[in-house]
Amino acid sequence: MKKITVILLFFLFWGCSTNQQPAVPADTKLELANTYYNNGLYQAAVDEYLEYLHDYSLDANRQANTYYNIANIYFERINDYEKALQYYFKIKYLYPQSSVQQDVGKKIVNCLERLKRSKDANRYVAQEAALDKNSVRENKPGAVVAEIGERKITQGDLDFEISKLPAYMQGQLNEKNAKKEFLKQFIIQELLYDSAKKQGLDKDKEVVEGAYRVQKGLMAEKMLQNELKDQPEITAADAEMYYKANKERYAEKDENGKVVKEKPFSQVAEQAARDLAMQRQQQAYQKLAERLIKANNVNIYESKVQ
Repeated sequence: MKKITVILLFFLFWGCSTNQQPAVPADTKLELANTYYNNGLYQAAVDEYLEYLHDYSLDANRQANTYYNIANIYFERINDYEKALQYYFKIKYLYPQSSVQQDVGKKIVNCLERLKRSKDANRYVAQEAALDKNSVRENKPGAVVAEIGERKITQGDLDFEISKLPAYMQGQLNEKNAKKEFLKQFIIQELLYDSAKKQGLDKDKEVVEGAYRVQKGLMAEKMLQNELKDQPEITAADAEMYYKANKERYAEKDENGKVVKEKPFSQVAEQAARDLAMQRQQQAYQKLAERLIKANNVNIYESKVQ
């Protein structure tokens, strides 16, 4: 009986030992995380970095740097400042000897300010004494394409900024010269922003009011997007049906507005799809507006408007 127990324990121990061995080399795991990041799959990159930290034996400096990558993804790419703050504090207190400590302190302040916790940010600055509150932005993968003082702007930074533009504008930046011009304008914008902040213009009443109005508009737009997210995708059949119901809209007309030639659907398919999408958005907006007005007992006295 003892012999059988020993054998079972041996196999149990052996099985646990083999299960603890990662299926892929550490460098491969890290390369996959970086590939996710470089291709804009930011949450997937975070998940891989976390598995990399959990599954492999890393020295303290590598652990701190990996957590720093995770925090920066949440801060600069996903814009989840609470998550970013969580990982910055993790580095701050668990890896005090890390080479990124100074930048972590700045990023903590940036997170608190974006979360509208200015009092906490000020208290943290007081605690850290000489902490510089200027915005800090970390490089992304790729060759360095420009420098602003000690700050480096990489090809990854440039590509990310372009990816945030509307699709039609991105299409205008495919050529190398167009990207160069965009980079120059981006740098000028950054310099203007940094100079304005140094002058305290982020506290200017007009700026604060303008930022509030922009925030309201973005929040309203986001809510409208949520209303549209469950709508079925527009198919070619949908677009063609819309075209048939609005043929005159796509026809060629003379100066008097008289139809002189009808265009076939094949020539206007994309435009019809865009127009249908716009119509659906307007309808969703109208339904949402009516629902909110009814729910909030709104009364509009049009006769009193001067």
